[in-house]
Amino acid sequence: MNRQHPLLHIVILAAGAGTRMRSELPKVLHPIMGKPMLQWVIDAAKPLQPQSIWIVTGDHSQIIQSTIQDPSIHWVQQNPILGTGDALQQLYPHLAAQVSEQDNILILCADSPMISVSSLAQLIQASTQHPIVLLNLILANPTGFGRIIRNEQNHITHIVEEKDADNQQKAIQEIYSGIMLVKFYVLTKLLPLLTNENNQKEYYQVQLIELGYHNHFSIGSVITKDDCAARGVNDRAQLAALEREMQQQQAIKLMQQGVSIVDPARFDLRGTLQAEPDVRIDINCIIEGEVSIQRGTTIGAHCILKNCQLGKHVTIQPYTMIDGATIANHAIVGPFARIRPGTVLEESVQIGNFVEVKKTKIGKSSKANHLSYLGDANIGSQVNIGAGTITCNYDGNHKHETHIEDEAFIGSNTALVAPISIGRETVIGAGSVIAKNVPANHLGLTRSEQKNINWRKKASKHSEISVD
Repeated sequence: MNRQHPLLHIVILAAGAGTRMRSELPKVLHPIMGKPMLQWVIDAAKPLQPQSIWIVTGDHSQIIQSTIQDPSIHWVQQNPILGTGDALQQLYPHLAAQVSEQDNILILCADSPMISVSSLAQLIQASTQHPIVLLNLILANPTGFGRIIRNEQNHITHIVEEKDADNQQKAIQEIYSGIMLVKFYVLTKLLPLLTNENNQKEYYQVQLIELGYHNHFSIGSVITKDDCAARGVNDRAQLAALEREMQQQQAIKLMQQGVSIVDPARFDLRGTLQAEPDVRIDINCIIEGEVSIQRGTTIGAHCILKNCQLGKHVTIQPYTMIDGATIANHAIVGPFARIRPGTVLEESVQIGNFVEVKKTKIGKSSKANHLSYLGDANIGSQVNIGAGTITCNYDGNHKHETHIEDEAFIGSNTALVAPISIGRETVIGAGSVIAKNVPANHLGLTRSEQKNINWRKKASKHSEISVD
């Protein structure tokens, strides 16, 4: 199969067992910043507009495929698992059916989640000069990594592992990231030459470099300055360290855009944040999913924001959880409030401590400042919800709605048994259980008449106080 212009095909190696993670979850599915490592690699590959993406999996193929669920991906299971070189050998027949000899094969590692699109684009550009291109790094401390060996002409000849390196080789700071781009005809030539003459009796991708040199293929390299972008993850400590570096990078980007982050070391972004200038985020906040925050909004300490939109000059007090909600300008929420999916808070709404709101729209300037549950409700503007108010929305089988019109006043410790409507400017007396609609400009009250009965509290039998 021959074409005038080479196409790009991406291969992601994801068959490793990840035993050092000590987990039933495959290593490549462990999350970093809220997303599986493998998904990070896929997301970096797609902007390159490859002709195809191939992922080689091992024993955990089913759970990996069910987690990623991307119909554009081609899956190949490596069985048995005999190394990264063997993975390419098992993939080769599938590629051969649709790949031209001049096509580029970009080989990525599923446990290198922070590879950047720009670094990969540099590899593709270098492939016009070399049939094999490596992504390398220069590390001040390369301890633990294989070293790139070059000859007197500065040509790459092979890689030596640290355990096999002499003192002169250990001083080399250039290492191989595990990522390479290779012409398909090179794989055709070199894959049959791989050997398993090692203690593990496995075939390794890295041997392609030495074989390429001895078979007179030009080997180029791209040196990335972003050591985080090409670093692999082998255990939970490395995963945590890489996540913290990435979190701080995200914090720096946000601060450069005008966002104030009180302590970047205590900032956690596990999704996407669109934040305008003069947003302020205090310590230990967690941001998940898709979140947008407009200018002048303040997020207090220890808050969790997930899939929500916050308007301008909103104040989110400490220890507040907001999930799947839209909050308009100048609203005040918290502390210790929980705003659940489907909630809309309009301008200048106040939601106070220990108030839970679910699937409820609350109109402009309304208040629920203390100890309430508001679920499946539509509440108008300038409504006051007293402490301890509950919308009784569930009858054991179905959810029902509560409607409260503008300027109503709901007294403390009120239970509103849905379905129910409370009219405009209506007042509900404190301590009432309201199970019928109350029309506009009425007082709803269900308390019985107060009675004062002569009563003396009996003393405890252990008390020394006597009552005559």
